[in-house]
Order: sequence, then C-alpha cells, then structure tokens
Amino acid sequence: QVQLVESGGGLVQAGGSLRLSCAASGRTFSNYAMGWFRQAPGKEREFVARIARSGGLTYYADSVKGRFTISRDNAKNTVYLQMNSLKPEDTAAYYCAAQIGLYSRDYRKYDYWGQGTQVTVSS
Repeated sequence: QVQLVESGGGLVQAGGSLRLSCAASGRTFSNYAMGWFRQAPGKEREFVARIARSGGLTYYADSVKGRFTISRDNAKNTVYLQMNSLKPEDTAAYYCAAQIGLYSRDYRKYDYWGQGTQVTVSS
C-alpha cells in the first residue's frame, strides 16, 4: 500500500502560480512512477503530468505544457507540480497517483490515489 497526501491548492488569480505537493508513505516511493491528474465538476478525470521513477522522464498534457512542471524528490518521498501562468480553465481538483506499471496517461492504470486538493483560478 502507498498512502498519498496532496497539499498546496488554493485560490489564485489568472496568471498566478501555485505549487502542489504530494507526500507518499508506505512502500518504496522510488518504485513508482507518479502522475498528476485533475477533475473539474461534471468532467472526466484527465491526465496532467507524469514523472518516471528516477525522475529522468516527464510527460505533460498539451494543455499544460510549458506552464506546469512535475518533479520529484525520492529522498523526501514527495512529488511536486509547479503551476505557472494559471488560467481559469485550470480550475479543478488535482490528484496525485502512483503507478507500478508501464507508461500510461489513463487514470485507470494508476494504482494508488491521494484525496485531492482544490485549485481555483479566478479571471
């Protein structure tokens, strides 16, 4: 089992920045690729970013590429999502997730989930 706890969400004006954190506990953090997903009301959960176990490879949704940066610190068992130039359409609950399997952007392929943190971007 892996327990994940997100933090760092909040209300920010368009153009602003937020940094989300996801602290992991339980099994060896470095065994898992980590992803960030988001879900707005009435919409399906969507992929935001993913980072490989070692942190050497990162992937982004086209909608956030160039604005968001995913990173991880395996010594601290933490994954981050730096979000810059935020837009109202970025408003959603953001979730971190851990995956033991091969690369995927499908949320159904991820094994463990945090409880989510709300990000609201005002125009």
